[in-house]
Amino acid sequence: MTRLLQIEWLKLKYNRPFWILVAMYSIGVIIVCSGGMLFLNFLKNQGADFDGIDPTIIPIYDFPDVWHNISYVATFFKVLLGFIIVISIANEASYRTMRQNVIDGLSKKEFLQTKLLIIGILSISAMVLLFLIGLITGGIYSHILGWKYVFSDLQFLFAYGFEVFCYLTFALMIALLVRKSGLVIVGLLMYTLIFDPVAAKFIEHFPYIWDEIRFIKDYLPVTALNNLIHVPFMKYFFQEIQDYISWKELAIVSGWLMINIGLSYWVLKKRDI
Repeated sequence: MTRLLQIEWLKLKYNRPFWILVAMYSIGVIIVCSGGMLFLNFLKNQGADFDGIDPTIIPIYDFPDVWHNISYVATFFKVLLGFIIVISIANEASYRTMRQNVIDGLSKKEFLQTKLLIIGILSISAMVLLFLIGLITGGIYSHILGWKYVFSDLQFLFAYGFEVFCYLTFALMIALLVRKSGLVIVGLLMYTLIFDPVAAKFIEHFPYIWDEIRFIKDYLPVTALNNLIHVPFMKYFFQEIQDYISWKELAIVSGWLMINIGLSYWVLKKRDI
């Protein structure tokens, strides 16, 4: 494992796009996830009125709710980490480092393992960053303190890490299939933010689709990932939410994880590098 990490690190440590995307992800997540109270103050100053409720008293950073809230918000940034994997695979093809690694004795299975190791490290790092953000913002703003509450509901952090890992394997599979970084980046962005969500809404609401098959919307790749962590903020407006991780939704995402890795390995075995 150490050898595989050393090989991948040599490819990444001087890769400017890698560090730019890591910085964009980190800065974006930090600003958005920790800037909630500033946003609520802005709404108050603009005269926003939520049925007579002062928006600044909405406890978005109270423990343990903070873990659900920031985990949901951070999911919108995972596409930036996906770009890292796409560019990594594109560079392998452009500079023929994959071919050279295989010539030097690295098997295609080991090559895939190096990519999965990097994906794992990125996922864990994203989870740790989110944990630190939650710990700091909760420590500053939470009205509820005590270790019992601070470390409650960490399931959402682990779900976020798992979601990122699965999404990056999806990006890996697409990048191995197409190998055109510009096309894949645009396609990944459009599919993640537009095509998959629109398809899910179409299946859910189009009147001429049998009700018996509407459930398939939950099995679309990105929709399945998005279903892991549900929107948490409606609870502040007295609406019921899903405040737990569903085993069914976890199983669906796990299925996609196996498909992504399996197809990635199949492409590597069949394609001439």
